Amino acid sequence: MVMKAYFSNRIYKNTVKRSFVEDTQHTLFAFNQAKHFRVQEEVREKRTKIKSKQSIHLRVKAKYGLNDYYANSVVQEGKALLSSQEALTRLYISNKREQIQSTKKKIKSTKSNLTVLKKIKSSFIKGTPAFNKTSREQQKGHFFVVEFKTRTDLYYNAYDFEHLYIDSQIKQLTSRLGRLHFRVDRLQKQIKSLEKGTKSVCFGSKKLARARTTTQKYQSNPELWKEDWHLARYGKMTISERKDAKSGNFVFVYNPDSRVLTFKAINGNVVTFDHVEFPYGQEIVNDAVRTQFNLKNKKEYGKPIGWSIEDHGEYYIIKALVDVPPNPYINHAKSSGVIGVDLNADHFAVSNVNALGQLIESFSMKFDIHHKTSGQLTKIFEAEAISLVDYAVKQKKTIVLEKLDTTKSKVKHPYGSKKANRLMSQFAYQKMIRAIKSRADKMGVEVFEVNPAYTTQIGKIKYMRKLGISIHEAASFVIARRGMNFKEKLPPVLHSLVPEKKQGLHHWVQWAHVSNCLSDIRKNTFYQIELSNVNRLCSWNTLFPQEALTDFEIMGLSKLESRKSKT
Repeated sequence: MVMKAYFSNRIYKNTVKRSFVEDTQHTLFAFNQAKHFRVQEEVREKRTKIKSKQSIHLRVKAKYGLNDYYANSVVQEGKALLSSQEALTRLYISNKREQIQSTKKKIKSTKSNLTVLKKIKSSFIKGTPAFNKTSREQQKGHFFVVEFKTRTDLYYNAYDFEHLYIDSQIKQLTSRLGRLHFRVDRLQKQIKSLEKGTKSVCFGSKKLARARTTTQKYQSNPELWKEDWHLARYGKMTISERKDAKSGNFVFVYNPDSRVLTFKAINGNVVTFDHVEFPYGQEIVNDAVRTQFNLKNKKEYGKPIGWSIEDHGEYYIIKALVDVPPNPYINHAKSSGVIGVDLNADHFAVSNVNALGQLIESFSMKFDIHHKTSGQLTKIFEAEAISLVDYAVKQKKTIVLEKLDTTKSKVKHPYGSKKANRLMSQFAYQKMIRAIKSRADKMGVEVFEVNPAYTTQIGKIKYMRKLGISIHEAASFVIARRGMNFKEKLPPVLHSLVPEKKQGLHHWVQWAHVSNCLSDIRKNTFYQIELSNVNRLCSWNTLFPQEALTDFEIMGLSKLESRKSKT
């Protein structure tokens, strides 16, 4: 069973009796005050480590005059909020640890570069310039060159090279090391603060609290801020379901025939809302209410229904929280093949694979995410999800996706490309997944998730040139094959380049070694590799045509050979 929320039409306040509106406003205010009290009481107990002898249920009931049903809902709402805060704190700690690891790697590489430059500087002082064979600084004839990834700097004499480049770089790297060490120290202190401290909750959101003095529309109109602040703090109420209740809830009662919703306010008055309809789930809500009403043994077989009221200023929105059974008509079969999907920040890469794991066709579904709001992104993903699932329905196949966690990866590479970091920060992976799964559930298509390990690297090295497709489409092809339990072993020609100690290990370990060694090679260069015409390779340089590689790439592969010879 899956709980789903169904939204009602707008219940405008000017169509409801004034006394009903007043009772509803009082109930929303009192309910949220009680919830704030419940949360702050537990926060206070955690900070002082002094636990009250009286239960939180009794304290809430006594302070705000609530009945058992309202008090239970208040306590459950507060418990859920505190639980989410604890999960968020664990996520913050995990992210900061990832940031520490990436910063330490940057410190290590910075120290290495600094050591090389200091050795070069000392050689210049002695009058005999010497350079590391694999460093980007070299002497060629009477000139001194520095080879970067996208450019090469040239110095015409030793004086300019030493004072304009070496001294400047040593100063910059020393300063950078200090900043990096300070960053690690600050992150470690933040982790200690998160682990030891118990944070409170800002009801209404910190963003809106700050907006009072930082946003122009609120600065010029303080009354508008007060209205929005009041709605944010006291505008929602959810009453938990009870399976032993006649209508699935002891506070709310819905009549599916007359479409009338009634509930007992906190002050004891009964509030009635007429013409409460659910445009996208009326039959489901009606069926849930009628089934619960007609059940004889409700304690054992009851299907409870939760209700929620949201105040949107001029109108109310009612939500019905109903347990919905899974779709019985789901296509789970992989016998005819699957549809593999690689989710990216600005497109979906799709591969249609047959029962033998062979590619039938591949394509990309592109969309623009720049300068879009969160709501606009949701609509874009929903539209693309409809097209994707409809294609799967037409092909009568299931969908295979990667099971990714992008929360850590978004903070793991702060020192990479600015463009790549921007794309990663805009990568709303969970929104994409929700849109695809929601549409697939409606259309009766099963969505499988597989381990994402090395899918892009395998596709780039093994299939991109062979099938003549893009790197992301190649990754989606690997995802589809993995969903059908095909193993992607290393091509025989690459086995000779894998260290002997890794030869008998799992093929993912071998892919990790190969992809790490070739990480600096441009993607388009892999269209020129030949894996089938050669039986054995003696070095990494022979994997690519030499005219296809830049000097920077050749130098990187030479470093690999020098390390191999040392070991």
